[in-house]
Amino acid sequence: MKVAAFLPNDYTKNVASGNVTWKSPSNIALIKYWGKKEDQIPQNPSISFTLEACATTTKLSYKKHDQPQNDFSFDLFFEGTQKDDFKPKINTFLKRVEQYLPFLKDYHFTIETSNSFPHSSGIASSASGMSALALCLMSLEKELNPKISQEDFNRKASFLARLGSGSASRSIEGDIIVWGQHANTIGSSDLFGIKYPYGVHEVFKKYHDTILLVDKGEKQVSSTVGHDLMYNHPFAQQRFVQAHENLTKIQSVLADGDLKEFIAIVESEALTLHAMMMTSSPYFILMKPNTLEIINRIWKFRETSGTHVCFTLDAGANVHVLYPENEKDTVYPFIQKELLKFCQNEHHICDQIGFGAKKL
Repeated sequence: MKVAAFLPNDYTKNVASGNVTWKSPSNIALIKYWGKKEDQIPQNPSISFTLEACATTTKLSYKKHDQPQNDFSFDLFFEGTQKDDFKPKINTFLKRVEQYLPFLKDYHFTIETSNSFPHSSGIASSASGMSALALCLMSLEKELNPKISQEDFNRKASFLARLGSGSASRSIEGDIIVWGQHANTIGSSDLFGIKYPYGVHEVFKKYHDTILLVDKGEKQVSSTVGHDLMYNHPFAQQRFVQAHENLTKIQSVLADGDLKEFIAIVESEALTLHAMMMTSSPYFILMKPNTLEIINRIWKFRETSGTHVCFTLDAGANVHVLYPENEKDTVYPFIQKELLKFCQNEHHICDQIGFGAKKL
């Protein structure tokens, strides 16, 4: 599919004002993407679990101007407080999507948004936030053109969300999403995320993710800067090949329910992501001492308990502890007893695999 497919047809309705609210989840990548080309195109494909509890709720109110404006017109409120410092990021997003949503300068927008988790906590707030906003804008477009099908709605919402945050393309639907062109995944695209198109073993249908907030401060390095460091990275090309190979490997794992191989792939991907940052120029170490303590305790507990608990990481210090539903009565008490002391004020979030965004 080409980018031109997302240019709209003529609108058939006139909409003067209204509002819409979407709740969109974050997601956690199992196969990581790190490195982007122009226009938010990933250097390698990724696959993620959609989350349930970690979500952004965004209400978009819109009122048509008497005359079209020369610039975007919007107010932004985050958790009830006007946030002008967030506006440049939204303005950049609106510029990127304007050709696909040509009505944007016809309206004044009020964007009211809130998260179910701490901002800058290492949870992908850009994924949930940008996907929620993209869905709100798509709802307005569907009012202007009611003939848009549900499939086209979801695909374009993912396409638009990607232009705000790459990982946001994976937050429209659930429960397992692939983003990025991959030779062995039918329908995969660099332009939008797709629902994983193959069979999935029952054990992965109710997976848990307990997120341990080791460091709730601002990220040491932004994702944008981190992705840019891949341009001249000495190991970049090998990494991109590895991600393609791991996405192929994980398909049989998801089909067969092979938890040992699942652990091997997912933990290796997490450590590889951090290895790329530690070997970039400039280099960064985003793990904290407590991150490593948690990882070592997970490894030890897995060996002694015979459970299939494992970890993954995003580009930060916090740890996502993954485990199947049928082991939660063993794993969660271990988390409480052994791991929470390494979090800031024992702060953690109990989450699990989810099924995508919801219109409220």
